[in-house]
Amino acid sequence: MKKLFLIILLLSCAKIYAQQVRISGTITDTLSNQPINGASITVKGKIAGTITDSRGHYTLNADHLKFPVTLEITTVGYGNKEIIVNSATGNNNVSLKQLAVVLNEVVTAATRVNQTSLNSPVSIEKMNQKAVRENPSFTFYDGLQNMKGIEAVTSSLTYKQVNTRGFNDTGNPRFLQLVDGVDNQTPGLNFAVGNLFGASDIDIESVEVIPGAASALYGPVAFNGAMLLHTKDAFEYQGLTLQAKSGINHIGETGVGAKGLYDFALRYAKAFNNKFAFKINASYLTGKDWYADNYTDISAQTAPSMRGPNNPGRDALNIYGDEVSQTLPGIGLVSRTGYEEKDLMNYNVYSLKLNGALEYKFNNNLEAIYQYNYGRGTASYTGSSRYDLNNFVLETHRLELKGSNFFLRSYAVIENSHDSYNTRSLAQFINRDWVQDLNGNTVTPDKADAMWFTRYQDAFNGSISGVAAHDNNTARAFADQGRLIPGTAAFNQAKDVSIHNYGLSGAGVFSNSKFYHTEGQYDFSSAIKIFDLQAGGNIRHYSMFTNGSLFDDKEHRITIDEYGAFVQAGKKLFDNKLGLLASVRYDKNENFKGSFTPRFSAVYSVDHNNNFRASYQTGFRNPTPVDQYINLNVGPITILGGAPANSKNLTVYQNSFTAASVSAFGGAFGADVANGKPFPQAVADNKDLLKKSNVAYIKPEQQKAFELGYKGLIADKLLIDINYYYSSYTDFILNTVVIAPQDNVIGNDGEINPAAASDILNGKIHAFQLYTNASDKVSEQGAGAGLTYLIPKGYSAGANVTLATFDLGKANQNNVAAFNTPKWSGNMMFANSNVSNGYGFNVNWHWQSAFDWYGTFNAERPGRINAYSLVDLQVNKKLPKANATVKLGASNIFNNHVYQAYGSPSIGAIYYVAITFDNLLR
Repeated sequence: MKKLFLIILLLSCAKIYAQQVRISGTITDTLSNQPINGASITVKGKIAGTITDSRGHYTLNADHLKFPVTLEITTVGYGNKEIIVNSATGNNNVSLKQLAVVLNEVVTAATRVNQTSLNSPVSIEKMNQKAVRENPSFTFYDGLQNMKGIEAVTSSLTYKQVNTRGFNDTGNPRFLQLVDGVDNQTPGLNFAVGNLFGASDIDIESVEVIPGAASALYGPVAFNGAMLLHTKDAFEYQGLTLQAKSGINHIGETGVGAKGLYDFALRYAKAFNNKFAFKINASYLTGKDWYADNYTDISAQTAPSMRGPNNPGRDALNIYGDEVSQTLPGIGLVSRTGYEEKDLMNYNVYSLKLNGALEYKFNNNLEAIYQYNYGRGTASYTGSSRYDLNNFVLETHRLELKGSNFFLRSYAVIENSHDSYNTRSLAQFINRDWVQDLNGNTVTPDKADAMWFTRYQDAFNGSISGVAAHDNNTARAFADQGRLIPGTAAFNQAKDVSIHNYGLSGAGVFSNSKFYHTEGQYDFSSAIKIFDLQAGGNIRHYSMFTNGSLFDDKEHRITIDEYGAFVQAGKKLFDNKLGLLASVRYDKNENFKGSFTPRFSAVYSVDHNNNFRASYQTGFRNPTPVDQYINLNVGPITILGGAPANSKNLTVYQNSFTAASVSAFGGAFGADVANGKPFPQAVADNKDLLKKSNVAYIKPEQQKAFELGYKGLIADKLLIDINYYYSSYTDFILNTVVIAPQDNVIGNDGEINPAAASDILNGKIHAFQLYTNASDKVSEQGAGAGLTYLIPKGYSAGANVTLATFDLGKANQNNVAAFNTPKWSGNMMFANSNVSNGYGFNVNWHWQSAFDWYGTFNAERPGRINAYSLVDLQVNKKLPKANATVKLGASNIFNNHVYQAYGSPSIGAIYYVAITFDNLLR
């Protein structure tokens, strides 16, 4: 790579003193005649382009252009304009007319080629550069929740998960997130950790979101939708940008107090002779994380009326270690004393993002790009437990060759997790480090839980001198003698030992997994002319390594290969009023049958500004590497992934009983023996209660969806976007438990084998939790409506509302992914970029209805998420002479403490001030 950089640098320097042909001019506002900063100027049909500076001036290298050429001038809030340039002489000045709503909003996500959002065949939402810059939330990523149909869940100050159209989760493997075309998921977690490893606010050019199934163009991860984040091009956005934010959170929180948070970012880009350009980015965000301190008693073994802080068997939501419980004779259910999350989690979170890119233009139709991203951070994540992603590292390398009608891209995504840990496991391991026997000697960890309950039982029953009998509090105090106290050296040492002990013997989470991806696309439209045609394909290779802590990979790495290809054709009919588009994609993973995902759409344009759309879309989701290859023996049960190769040395899929039938057999056998029936006879009489399991190997989930919509601009003032959709789902991935005996389940006579039945009674069995699919079918339907209206004197107002309903039908709730989506949600916006003398403001209000959250953190039991509303506000002052903007703002200005997922922290306000210097050293 160093040699490649040197060659590119030498080639670019050789051109520095060559004769240069340039096209230049100034872009201004038609009414005010003021310069327009950041307007984009591109050569039609080429990749050559630039943007205007703060004076509205632009210069474009034209060494390899053949005149005449057509320049396309676009910018947010103004109408598009094209001019023909016949030579490089003279100034090519252009004035642009302000538009009430952005007519020229160009999107690529919907069809993988450029088009206006008004003509999109499917629903699409976009946050443009102006929206990023004027977003009132603390970061642009926080502001995504104000877009129509976007759901957001906050697990941490540094980790927010986004989703569309239901089946939401704190870690969402059904939603694709691309940064400059690179899949931003971590290879081990198999989902993107929000913007922890993404791009900084000052490098984001735009964000596009496709709600709903997008597998037809983007493959298996885009089951629920796709979000494409585009960063700024080094050629177009040159100069130095500096940003500093300082804020406070935890306002009014008991026992915490206000805490500072800080966000610093730098971006510098430079181009040489319009041939070679580079950019560098660095950003660092740090602060005190939100606290998960919901101590509601969720003990499943205690009647709801008996739950609470005085329940001896209390299992508090965000206290860990108290899940370990036992029913003591004459006493009842008793749980161990746990530790609060704040004593286990690292709440001093941060996000460090470093980015560098080299761009070289061979000519105006061919460009090479190398980009490297390094992300390192700490965040809290709510899964089956609360996980501390501590000092987690994600690196990406991207090499791309692109022209005006094609691209070829290869990238690698590499993770390094060695300080991350499971807080629930951590509490349980710490609890086993200090328990003393009745003689005051610390017992070994394997005897600690049993000894703690023995101490409790003896104290409660009055067997301990000096301890009041029949008192749960005094019995607990006696059992807790020697307990490690948070903050002490002994506690911290026990904590550190367990964090760096991976697998079943510790709480640590280790992964050094990676994947490699190559994809390409070519647009044949200019050659065919009769209709539009695009085609593309990709290959991906996973290389997983957890050193035996999650997979059976100590001796050999787990690898997975998959590939896919698509073709898309479009045609305009009836004087270009009707646009038809069809695409089909085929994907193949080495462990599953191939999947076809077609998409058909039609757009009817009454006129340029009013468009009706209809589409049929399909989606599928491959099981994650964990779903396929987990092989974790936790003692009485082994968790086993559903890929056929993962159980090649086992017969569990072919030779096992259903867990329910084993329970029924055991109960009936026990009753017969108790009534005097001989052992062999009791086995023979009840063996037919056993049922051979019929568990299929895992396969992809499937979705079919229909959508209708309208998008139009009325009187150049009102933008309307309405949609309705219906989706059906099958083959949801789930877990099922089976019991494998030593003998064959079926005997030579084709009946249940008595020897296998006897294995159950003699303990010659092993339980397996298998990954498989449910045959149940469920459906969802919903609608959305959005309005944006321009008010005189530069004010704009907007509102949107989303309805999402779920129909379980005849399906078993246990076989279906949790919907986890409010029925109603909505947003309102009011803004003005320049009220007077450079002052501007933006205010957003978000509201959503209450719903029940189901997740593995609470063993799939429902937890209520109450209805809530949030208001984000910012006011800003532009300082043109200093190329600076000062912003004063707040996320959740009224400090409403809200939960967005059950078990995750309560989110309060962030009040901040920010200053941004732009276009320096340009």
